[in-house]
Amino acid sequence: MRSVTFFISFMFFAKVIQANVVSTLHHQRTLDIYRTIISLDTSKTKNNTIRVANYLASELEAGGFSPDWINVLPLNGFGSLVVRYPADRAVHRPMLLLGHLDVVEALDEDWVRPPFTLTEDDTYYYARGTIDNKFGVAQLISTFIRLKDEGFVPNRDIFLVFSGDEETYMRTTRMLANEIPELRNAEFALNSDSGGGELDGSGQALLYKLQAAEKTYATWEITARNSGGHSSRPRLDNAIYELADAIKAIQNFRFPVMWSEMTLSYFENMGRRLDGPVGDAMQSFARNPSDEEASNRLFQEPSYVGTTRTTCVVTMLRAGHAENALPQSATATINCRIFPGILASLIENKLISVISNPNIEFRLLDEVVESPISELRPDVVRAVTRAVHNRYPGLQIIPTMESGATDGAHFRRAGIPTFGVGGIFIDPDESFAHGLNERIPIKAFKDALDHWSIIIRDLASDINP
Repeated sequence: MRSVTFFISFMFFAKVIQANVVSTLHHQRTLDIYRTIISLDTSKTKNNTIRVANYLASELEAGGFSPDWINVLPLNGFGSLVVRYPADRAVHRPMLLLGHLDVVEALDEDWVRPPFTLTEDDTYYYARGTIDNKFGVAQLISTFIRLKDEGFVPNRDIFLVFSGDEETYMRTTRMLANEIPELRNAEFALNSDSGGGELDGSGQALLYKLQAAEKTYATWEITARNSGGHSSRPRLDNAIYELADAIKAIQNFRFPVMWSEMTLSYFENMGRRLDGPVGDAMQSFARNPSDEEASNRLFQEPSYVGTTRTTCVVTMLRAGHAENALPQSATATINCRIFPGILASLIENKLISVISNPNIEFRLLDEVVESPISELRPDVVRAVTRAVHNRYPGLQIIPTMESGATDGAHFRRAGIPTFGVGGIFIDPDESFAHGLNERIPIKAFKDALDHWSIIIRDLASDINP
């Protein structure tokens, strides 16, 4: 009897040790991939997305994926990656896992730390892309290799779909969403670049946001023109001054408050979890979106203002041609995030009215992609809930609208329901994606290591974990 008890104890501890070894290997592999892809500057002028795609392809091949399942797709100097994890016998249509390989520019001289070297202190990892979106890319690639190592065979084809220019033109995204038949056949898509958990200032989890809609992204250039002249002979109609007046008019204008059942539910639940004026304003807004005091308070919060209305902001300027000449033109870039259901043409007309200067020219920079809300799927909600509760038992899952723009808009527009279910938990005020000194808590990186494995097994297996 004693020998039987010993054998059972031995087998239990052997399994624990084996699980810890697998977990340690997965952590180290994910971190190595993360460090490598961060070291390659994949902003729009560097042409490094193809290099990153080829590196990730080599990692997958080394992890047991056939080259026939891996495709690096170049387009206009940008590289995309599509990887198929094949089913043995598919009983469901495919699912897609989305991410992007490119990042926003970062200048060495502006950062406290080198933007394209992964550095750390006791609390954070620092570098461009630590959040947006090399976190999701590294976690997904490593999870695919882990599942292959574990002998997992899905009951549907699973595709990694990484675009190369999400931060700029989204031409690779359009190609992936619209021109590849095996992707067009997908039942749904899960996006690593949106959704995720919110923490308070003390690091306590507040809720998890499952993204089911996002605002429309639109950018205009507005230009004032003038015949110019010599700077020693100033004239009253200066192109820079005219443009400055237009910019100030945009700065001082607030688009009207808008809401949906989804956004009101988010504010109601989030407001109950936040102490102080912001939490109070959220609850007041959820009860009555016409409450101007509440909406004005939320307007001051960069993390939440986009959930309350359309926003337009000046992001770039260029003007003049010589220091001793009057400017012949002055141009500003206006980036707008438009509430779902509102046409971009209506926003342009409103900006023209706000500026109230017929001499200001408007030019829409690219095609506007307006996408529908994705109706929640019980299977996706179940899988995400299981993954979140593995870290934070009982935490509430809230469907939300994303204030930013992601690849998901193009897949929704192509008829593929898309949900943002990223693995990051972070304090919204601590997120510096697109800004200086982008960083992520080391704990958030480690805690996310099982996130995608749980979701994939749940949605692509006959036996749920």
